[in-house]
Amino acid sequence: MTDTTLTRTPRNLEKRDADTRPKAWAPPALLPDPEPEAGFVFRWIRVASLNQADPANISSKFREGWEPVKSATQPSMQMFVGGNPKFPDGIEIGGLLLCKCPSEFMDQRAAYYQQQAENQMTSVDNNLMRESDARMPLFNQRQSEVKFGKGT
Repeated sequence: MTDTTLTRTPRNLEKRDADTRPKAWAPPALLPDPEPEAGFVFRWIRVASLNQADPANISSKFREGWEPVKSATQPSMQMFVGGNPKFPDGIEIGGLLLCKCPSEFMDQRAAYYQQQAENQMTSVDNNLMRESDARMPLFNQRQSEVKFGKGT
């Protein structure tokens, strides 16, 4: 009697053709994703539209804290730089410039706009309560309802 269990490969380690899924075609991305960098958020910012420069937009974004990404820091994207870029050291594709900003600035920005939205809702609530009449109460409901069917 020979022991075949020592020379046989367990079935769970065998590769099966049924386990591998065929690769599906997907349309190419219009803008490539940069390699992540710790502590930074990336964004494509418009520098031109229809071959017309947009200095107001890029100026406001630079004041907001965005800075152009140098092509040397993203070697995988150097092949995408072409044409007549307005920022020769940057990565510009189709009038969009790749920029980065510290993630702590973006967290502060998100908190600022969240506070703005909360202030607006408080203002609406205060205005609603000020105009409510005891004979005709207004309800402060912030939820929507979806119904299907005939509506009866």
